[in-house]
Amino acid sequence: MSSSQKVVWAAGGVLWRRANDGPGDSRIEVALVHRPRYDDWSLPKGKAEPDELLVTTAARELVEETGYQIRMGHRLVTVEYRLGSGALKKVGYWSVAATGGEFVANHECDALRWLPVSDAIGSVSYAADRKVLRVFASHHVDELHTMLLVRHARAGRRTAFHGDDRDRPLDAEGRRQAAALTDLLRLFGAHHLHAADRLRCVQTLQPLAEALRRPVGVETALTEEAYAVDPDAAYSRLLALAGKKGAVRTICSQGKVIPPVLSRWAERDDVTLPAARNRKGSVWVLTLRGERLIAIDHIDGPFAD
Repeated sequence: MSSSQKVVWAAGGVLWRRANDGPGDSRIEVALVHRPRYDDWSLPKGKAEPDELLVTTAARELVEETGYQIRMGHRLVTVEYRLGSGALKKVGYWSVAATGGEFVANHECDALRWLPVSDAIGSVSYAADRKVLRVFASHHVDELHTMLLVRHARAGRRTAFHGDDRDRPLDAEGRRQAAALTDLLRLFGAHHLHAADRLRCVQTLQPLAEALRRPVGVETALTEEAYAVDPDAAYSRLLALAGKKGAVRTICSQGKVIPPVLSRWAERDDVTLPAARNRKGSVWVLTLRGERLIAIDHIDGPFAD
């Protein structure tokens, strides 16, 4: 492959926090890092490792370059530009909340500054970073929250299982997917867990439930059979879960429930539904204001293609 055809993938984020300047006063600040190698101020980012999901790259780089504990939010934008070698570099950016910790100088970054977004736009060294910050500023990030929809992991073929299909368990690959989903979903702060009333849906979230020491709530309205009888009930239940305040909710359901419910929801709120294969073990990341959809992202599964 020639250098002009090569694509270098990287990922990063807009790390943000609420800054209290005084009683009753709160504003959003974002972090810029200084890289002594280039003597620039930029958003934290870095190259993807082989077989690494891009969202995992973003999370890893944010932690490595800033030292902060984080929670991933919505995907912002992908920017691209040519490197000196002629290769095309593409960088995916996410909104990322700082949840604890403090800056630790490292071999990549020797300083970090917290600035209001408008000041950060004027302080970064590159036009691409200014574009990312403007996209970030297009929503009041402190008013948004995340909900995660997961299609259950692999459970073999229905025809090969002898017994009540409600009790069909995950197969070996499905158990591997479920274990890997634990780390992926925790990047987004998954906390309250819900699963359609099928063993394979509950088992998909079981490793995460054990890691969090949280129960998995059973959702009778979110099975394929229940949806076929009463699609309004499934839709209403997801809206009700979306409207609940507090920790991030993760819901595991089935392949004939998630796409039509999301299509209806996205049409209502005029949000573009990303093209997706909706494979087993895949994740839909919903960004919400109350029960209103702001954005939808899709992750094909816990393993990179």
